[in-house]
Amino acid sequence: MLLFKNVEVEGQVIDVRVAQTTVAEVGPELSVVPGEDVIDGGGGALLPGLHDHHAHLLAMAAADRSVQLAGATDVATSLRAADRRLPPGAWLRAVGWGGSGGDLDRETLNAVVPHRPVRVQHRSGALWVLNSAALQRIGLDDPTGRLFGSDALLRSRIDVAEPLDLPAVGRRLASYGVTGITDATAFSDMSGPELLAGGGLSQRLVLMGAPDLAVDSGPGGVVWGPAKVMLADHTLPPLNDVIEQFQIARSRHRSVAVHSVTAASLVLALTAWDEVGTRSGDRIEHGAVIPADLIARIADIGLTVVTQPNFVVEREDQYRAEIDADELDSLYRCRTLLDAGIPVAFGTDAPFGDADPWRAVDGAVERALGPAERLDPIRALACFLSSPIQPGGGPRRVRPGERADLCLLHEPLAGALREPSAELVAVTVWNGTAVHND
Repeated sequence: MLLFKNVEVEGQVIDVRVAQTTVAEVGPELSVVPGEDVIDGGGGALLPGLHDHHAHLLAMAAADRSVQLAGATDVATSLRAADRRLPPGAWLRAVGWGGSGGDLDRETLNAVVPHRPVRVQHRSGALWVLNSAALQRIGLDDPTGRLFGSDALLRSRIDVAEPLDLPAVGRRLASYGVTGITDATAFSDMSGPELLAGGGLSQRLVLMGAPDLAVDSGPGGVVWGPAKVMLADHTLPPLNDVIEQFQIARSRHRSVAVHSVTAASLVLALTAWDEVGTRSGDRIEHGAVIPADLIARIADIGLTVVTQPNFVVEREDQYRAEIDADELDSLYRCRTLLDAGIPVAFGTDAPFGDADPWRAVDGAVERALGPAERLDPIRALACFLSSPIQPGGGPRRVRPGERADLCLLHEPLAGALREPSAELVAVTVWNGTAVHND
């Protein structure tokens, strides 16, 4: 058993006892049971563990062993430096490249690193650029080397012997107070879910997968969320194809989560919902651009929006340079959606965004782009505290009978939220066990 002494819960300093995997008692001056581990919180806030409602765990683990190009001023120099560190024949994998599709292609990579397979991922996650050695290794001959939406194909053909270090990803997330993840990857087979289920993560898992994935035969230890419907950024599918994906999900009694980062893709998704109808749990992923005249329509048909306010901070300069000024206020909306009665939850989209949810909380509060979308800190934090299976619902609470997924902060909540930071996380408990202790 585990006893938290002197912790702030919903504004009161009390004690909280954890027995096995649940919160057993909450009250003042609880007596210590012999053999019980005791943590003195010193008045720090004890919260439900944070749940990231949109991330990509396998991509996070892969990114940890990749060259990071985010912020790099000279991609060629970064790739050549990585090339010198790798053994002959090993893949060079780079992520976070933020350029346009036209300024990096097969021949550009051949000129930089011709003798080993190289693949570079755009920061959106939707595009890979491969050199000739990489294309030859996987048995493709694309003249540009630019492969859109090809994650499953690459996973099936790339020969990488070194296993992904998922436990390291879990430890990092635990240090942020994260006890749950919804993996928003559109898995087309069970290899990814099985890897995650057996990966030694210290987080509760909700998985999406493609609409036609046979989730009834999936691995244990995970919860299946909505089916992921991808509306590719670079080219939108015909409406009938989207409707078919919705119908396949419905035939498996699943809700849908639609990837939408443009106004055009959002209109397409809403039109498909008009044809098929909505179901409890249907949601918009990202909602990167939501024009004001579509907000009421989203509210009327009962959709949830899972968005990433961290992007308006992480990519502010690029958005200001690339996006029309009249669209800047439509980016990653928060307040206007909540005020319209639309449930809103937050994800980080890690590794394509920073995995630290406290940065997203701070971004939602302090954002310079779309200042009308700012939230107060309590409301912003609540977007990471809703149920894994009901994102955007009321925040989970620390009370008897609830799962012992908890996050203890070094400070009371009011002080902590003046400057939200993962450095405030003192202890993280998942499933009744401390998985992080600062």
